[in-house]
Amino acid sequence: MTAPTSRTATLLTPPDLHPGMELVMRVMPMPKDANGNGDIFGGWIMSHVDLAGCVIPARIARGKIATVAVNEFVFRSAVSVGDLLSFYARVDKVGRTSITMHVEVWAERRPSDPLLVKVTEARVTYVAIDHEGQPRPIPKD
Repeated sequence: MTAPTSRTATLLTPPDLHPGMELVMRVMPMPKDANGNGDIFGGWIMSHVDLAGCVIPARIARGKIATVAVNEFVFRSAVSVGDLLSFYARVDKVGRTSITMHVEVWAERRPSDPLLVKVTEARVTYVAIDHEGQPRPIPKD
């Protein structure tokens, strides 16, 4: 019997990623997320950008938040089944009740010869809300 070999699988980080970006989510799209051409639905990507984008604002707001605007959304490259998507986010602006986020999505492709491709970037604004769904101030501290 041979001893198991140790293999360290390192997930790639984009070399030109803005220093303020934080990895907030990773996901691999499946065949059910693809259209007839084999490309992942844009709406599927948009919903995951919204989920990834709200992670940091929920911490900052210390409570419920809601998406109020998609300020910009750019699809740069198609996404395929089997791509490992990494969602990075950073705060662009904190207002009295709102937080605007910049989100970038990078695909890690070809496991045998890994390649990183920026596939999507977006600016999304969230608002802190109270138990009645009304805007509330974001805590200062």
